[in-house]
Amino acid sequence: MNGRGNDVGHRWKFFRAGGFDQVRLETGADIAALEQLDQKLWMALTCPTNGLEMDARTLELLDADSDGRIRVPEVLAAVRWILPLLKNPDDLTKESPELPLAAINDASPEGKCLFKSARHILASLDKKDAAVITVDDTADAAKLLAQNKFNGDGIVPADCAEDDETKRTIGEIIDCLGAEADRSGLSGVSQEKLDRFFADARDYDAWYRGGDTADPAVFPLGGETDAGVAALHAIRAKVEDFFARCRLAAFDDRSLPAVNRPETEYLAFAGKNLALAVSEAVDLPLAKIAAGRSLPLKGGLNPAWAARMEVVAAQVVRPLLGDRETLTEAEWFALLDRFAAYEDRLSQKAGASVEKLGIARIREILAGEAQARITDLIDRDRALEAEFDACINVDRLVRYHRNLFMLLKNFVSFSDFYTRKAKAVFQAGTLYLDGRSCDLCVRVDDPNRHALLATLSKMYLTYCDCTRRGGTDKMTIAAAFTGGDSDFLMAGRNGLFYDRKGQDWDATIVRVIEHPISIRQAFWSPYKQTMKMIGEQIQKLASARAKAATDKAAAGVAAAAEKVASKAPAAAPAPPFDVAKFAGIFAAIGLAVGAIGTAIAAVVTGFLKLNWWQMPLALVGLILLISGPSMIIAWLKLRQRNLGPLLDANGWAVNARARINIPFGGSLTKVAALPEGAERSLQDPFAEKKKRWPYVLAMLVVLGIVLYALNVFGLLNEWTCGLVGRPR
Repeated sequence: MNGRGNDVGHRWKFFRAGGFDQVRLETGADIAALEQLDQKLWMALTCPTNGLEMDARTLELLDADSDGRIRVPEVLAAVRWILPLLKNPDDLTKESPELPLAAINDASPEGKCLFKSARHILASLDKKDAAVITVDDTADAAKLLAQNKFNGDGIVPADCAEDDETKRTIGEIIDCLGAEADRSGLSGVSQEKLDRFFADARDYDAWYRGGDTADPAVFPLGGETDAGVAALHAIRAKVEDFFARCRLAAFDDRSLPAVNRPETEYLAFAGKNLALAVSEAVDLPLAKIAAGRSLPLKGGLNPAWAARMEVVAAQVVRPLLGDRETLTEAEWFALLDRFAAYEDRLSQKAGASVEKLGIARIREILAGEAQARITDLIDRDRALEAEFDACINVDRLVRYHRNLFMLLKNFVSFSDFYTRKAKAVFQAGTLYLDGRSCDLCVRVDDPNRHALLATLSKMYLTYCDCTRRGGTDKMTIAAAFTGGDSDFLMAGRNGLFYDRKGQDWDATIVRVIEHPISIRQAFWSPYKQTMKMIGEQIQKLASARAKAATDKAAAGVAAAAEKVASKAPAAAPAPPFDVAKFAGIFAAIGLAVGAIGTAIAAVVTGFLKLNWWQMPLALVGLILLISGPSMIIAWLKLRQRNLGPLLDANGWAVNARARINIPFGGSLTKVAALPEGAERSLQDPFAEKKKRWPYVLAMLVVLGIVLYALNVFGLLNEWTCGLVGRPR
């Protein structure tokens, strides 16, 4: 697609939702013209195949390269494939779970083949008179076909063979080269594995024939050379370690205690049952180390290696060097040289994968007819490949007929999401929490990784762990709160999540990304923060006073106890209160109260000087002065809310600024409200009893402030004709 614009041959329709334009897909003609639509106008360019509320098999079929992502070319390929197979492209927009056989376009060769295959599938399910075919029908047919011995995948299990020898050979191929899964789920072999097995068998047989055990230069021990070399390999590293230690001891006798290993290592297991602790001596030297010492073959050997050394002495040393008690370092390396030609031949071994069967069995298989028989079985299986592929294509046709238009409405446009007529495929369900229901919930694999990008959506997000059936079923969702406030949204709060199947899950908040939720929340935010701050300060002050009183009482009790114990004389009485000492403090407090009173008086006096119609405006201005900044900031952020980062964090490639404006966001989260026409009783039997004295006290304080202000500015004296207060 070149992206140069829309073809003038098709007239596109767009709709506006959330403040931006999206293409409207309504007819089969719209679907047929998708290749003409500029990719810059598509809502998404990529979406994942997991985490979507859509038929998983359909997504698997759309994902042609099986990389877990569906891209624009794959969507267009699906459209190009299905449209010629339907007589009326408008059938796609119905999203019907049933595909009428009469709707298949049998005028084309492929359509005719699919029509016959659909008839064959229905007949195999005893529905030969059915006029429609469904996904359940194609799925059942695929299962029946897969359970056959021959199912068209080119892999044959051992059960396909009719004779025991062929079954045995198939089992041996699987044992040597590994199994391949048949469509029925059984382990089998393919033509590639079969050819490789027999090639390895012939190579191994040819290599084995190239060795003449009568040649002492290659086989020093004749037919027992294999066993002798295996015995040498078992102790070679340990013997060479022994001679290396002896050379080190000869170099410097001070190393002798160290190369023989310290006594502490023996003490570590000496207290155990030595019959069971012999294995702990494996890392100790093969024999006692001394400068230039020969290796003993009988006595004085490490018990953990004595049995293996006895095998070497019997199978290698005695046949080649005769019966002897020790072996020098030179004799040891000369012994290894005797097997150099054999080792060289061993390195050229071919067909090692079949060696475990033994040369006798390998030659038996090569002499038989197993290869031809298994090849015939594979050919018989492949003969059904076209039938099975036809079944897959019928299944593809039925699923695309039902689900392709749903994907288009959530890929080319987000009409399902923005028209609110149906849930989008990325909406996992509804979360009920804190008196609200949140419809914008998406599945999340890794909350921490998802949050890095999702925070750019400017939405208030809560990540919730959801569990079901006692915690055996688990998933994590990210829910967007777009209504109400955030006062009681915090980690640890519990709610209930309903998935798209209607199943309920226990949901617990584990992480919160904070952004403004609404203008209403922003309006009350300064007042709530002020009250919270005052409450915290009062609580801190009360706690400090309580702690001071407690500490003072404890100190008094301790002092009294100490005096009683020491029988000390009573303490002198406390000195009388020094007024002069605290005069400065009282003066400072008086000045502070006076300053506060003067400020309040100035405000009240200025307010009272206003005309009656100016007073409400002043109150409104004061409220806007307090709440206005937070409301403006919230309004700006709410206008930036974007669905794109929320989906991009899940692997989508959203191609547009999918805004969630304030009105649309309000529709995604519903706040609890009484049903229309509901009756409400305001009588609360447990309501707190109203106390009058706080109101009286407040009124007296306000009255005192007002009188003080009137007196300061001489208004009280003027209004009482000089009887009360000071003049101006």
